Amino acid sequence: MKYFLLSVLLVGFFFDHTHAQFTRYIIQLTDKSNSPYSFSDPTVYLSQRAVDRRARYGIAIDSTDLPVNPSYVTQIKNVPNVTVLNISKWLNAVTIQTSDANAINMINGFSFVRSASGIAARKGRSNPVNWEDPKFNDDLFALDNSNHRISGTAANYYDYGNSFEEIHLHNGEFLHNIGLRGQGMQIALLDNGFNNYTSPSFDAFDSVNANHQVLGTWDFVAHEQNVSNDGSHGMSCFSTIAANIPGQFIGKAPQANFWLYQTEDNTSEFPIEEFNWACGAEKADSSGADVISSSLGYATFDNASLNHAYADMNGNTTVVAIAADLAAKKGMIVLVANGNFGASAWHFLDTPADGDSVIAVGAVDASGTVGGFSSYGPSSDGQIKPDVASVGVSAILETAGGTIGSGNGTSFACPNMAGLATCLWQAFPELNNMKIRSALWKSGSRASTPDDRIGYGIPDMKQAFATLLQQFSSANGTISNCKATLNWTSKDVSAMRYEIERKISGENSYSKIAVVAAPLNVRTLTNHSYTMEDSLANVQAGAISYRIRQVIDTSAASLAATYIDTVDVTLNEACGDGSATGMERVSIIPNPAPNDFILRIETDYSINNLVIHILDLKGALIAEFFESKTIGKADFPLATHKLPKGKYIVVVYSNTRQIASKKLIRL
Repeated sequence: MKYFLLSVLLVGFFFDHTHAQFTRYIIQLTDKSNSPYSFSDPTVYLSQRAVDRRARYGIAIDSTDLPVNPSYVTQIKNVPNVTVLNISKWLNAVTIQTSDANAINMINGFSFVRSASGIAARKGRSNPVNWEDPKFNDDLFALDNSNHRISGTAANYYDYGNSFEEIHLHNGEFLHNIGLRGQGMQIALLDNGFNNYTSPSFDAFDSVNANHQVLGTWDFVAHEQNVSNDGSHGMSCFSTIAANIPGQFIGKAPQANFWLYQTEDNTSEFPIEEFNWACGAEKADSSGADVISSSLGYATFDNASLNHAYADMNGNTTVVAIAADLAAKKGMIVLVANGNFGASAWHFLDTPADGDSVIAVGAVDASGTVGGFSSYGPSSDGQIKPDVASVGVSAILETAGGTIGSGNGTSFACPNMAGLATCLWQAFPELNNMKIRSALWKSGSRASTPDDRIGYGIPDMKQAFATLLQQFSSANGTISNCKATLNWTSKDVSAMRYEIERKISGENSYSKIAVVAAPLNVRTLTNHSYTMEDSLANVQAGAISYRIRQVIDTSAASLAATYIDTVDVTLNEACGDGSATGMERVSIIPNPAPNDFILRIETDYSINNLVIHILDLKGALIAEFFESKTIGKADFPLATHKLPKGKYIVVVYSNTRQIASKKLIRL
């Protein structure tokens, strides 16, 4: 039923002008009855990757997934003087070209045709639209290397060169540094063309081309595979995601794979381009793309009678907004430019930025100052728009001339944000597109006070990562024989660690009792499960609460941690001194002392994996030692002469079970 409601909505979108004004039409169909396609065999019309996406996120295959009835298309094709242009299964409609009024009359006579409406005139411009045309309203500049930072910190995976400030505004380098660079993800770009992206002289794309990261292309205007022979606007947008020029220009998801679709007609501006966009989004979905990035927007047309009003910017009126929301319904993240009308009479966003399920992106500079040209929200139905903002003022990009320069426009803010959103989602494929969008909102610089310029603000990728980590992680605990066992699952790399805090009955605050390091030599974010035992010797009966704090960034300059879970257990009977579970004595000799110390450990059992941590009072890991011991007493020198004077904590583990925690004072 919802599908047919969609069809009815589309009928009213187009004006019913005389046939003489138009040569291109949208033919709205009534149904998909007697189709040779079925829900039981979706791989006939969807890639396996698209089917898997639906299964992963619990998305049902419905009538909008079924292709248009091929019999209907054939009958329309067979009408004299008619050329079929594009076919949309989501809209259950076909666009055609004809100058023959009798052909339109014949098509209207078909029982399966709901309506035939003019959607575009004959192509009237003698010269192609330049990508600096006001329809894009983006400005290009040569890059002045003297005014930009040359590189990021040595600790970063990439040497970003001039593009460092852009990614650092979002703490996006954090994602790259933990192995999230777009690998295995697919991004579809819908634009006006990707001129010269295959040229060896366009350095931003050398890695993409060498590694065959472009999976497919299609031009919905010329109906051909070549998308590198027309507009350059899409090429510049593409570069902000895909570039890999060390020391100069690094894109936001340089290891992703890409689908490149031209939906924009560079010779005119008519609503047929919205239909083309819908077809491009459908193809992105069917191909298995995860993310759509599109820096196109629609408000006014060559025929002023077809112009949108601000009232149309409600997410439910325009063809392109309906299609964008459908793309999100199919499980993709859809990011679009919010528009460049901030300083013009129109003032507001254009469409499909008004879609309620899309992420509309406004433009700021690398310091976070909003661009005057960036369109205002909200949508006409009151949605917060734009959703977020990214760098679109002096954004680094590949120019149409094959040089690295900079440009202004929400067109560049959109792919900048899309690349980072892709890397973020790469970390959490278990969570759906709307949870990724929500995490971006929550991490925004104006999350608590969104406005009509940058929406929820400038997302912080480290904060968004922490939010999603909390949603993904899980933990549980049990008590047996005066030992609590904690089990948890999270995602990490070797540089991360877990700090375990405990609060027992009668205590008002948590105390750190253990530090668990992530496995060694893990440089790409990976799922890991952990078990830790906590001795409850001398603990009275009652409630015990544990908190697991994951330190996700251990560098001193940018230390960041998040509590991923809390585990509550109950100790029914008080525990003794622990002697029944084995003798464990730990001491530090001498203590305090000015130089080195001896850690003396005595047990009545052997320990094959003895782990010793030295922490500062903030819980940061200062040193780590791996030893073993036999039954009895063993001494282990602690080389602390290089440590600053002060107080430290020495924690001893047998495997992951904490044996003791002792304070060490270096004089």
